[in-house]
Amino acid sequence: MRVRRKPEGVLEGDMTPMIDMTFQLIAFFMVLINFSQTEQNERIQLPESELAKPPEAPLESPITLHLTKEGTVIIGGEEVFMEGLRPYLVKEADVLALQNKPQSEATIIVRAHRDARTGDVQKLIETCQKNNFEKFALRAKEDLSE
Repeated sequence: MRVRRKPEGVLEGDMTPMIDMTFQLIAFFMVLINFSQTEQNERIQLPESELAKPPEAPLESPITLHLTKEGTVIIGGEEVFMEGLRPYLVKEADVLALQNKPQSEATIIVRAHRDARTGDVQKLIETCQKNNFEKFALRAKEDLSE
């Protein structure tokens, strides 16, 4: 009986499934992680300012609060009255504690609607200060009309 010899040479695997899976993972993460939309809410129209500049570096521990023109606050996708904000701030402080970060490292990003009352913005900042948050950043649209 004769034994056939296999042809000598380099055997290559089919890379098509690996490449296909890589592109699927890339598409999956592009859909899930949309950094430009994480801080935005369609109901909030920011005021324009000539002094507004983009941040120089990303913030360490940002907590975004959206202040509507009616005076309610949107935090984590939920709309609450100013008086009901405290439990949400406590949850944020607990998350920071689990990450071994002090509350002083967190920055509260206030995105107030351009028609929101100034007193509501001040009240929001005071509520955050009563819950031991110290750093604040106010968002506005950069006025490029020049």
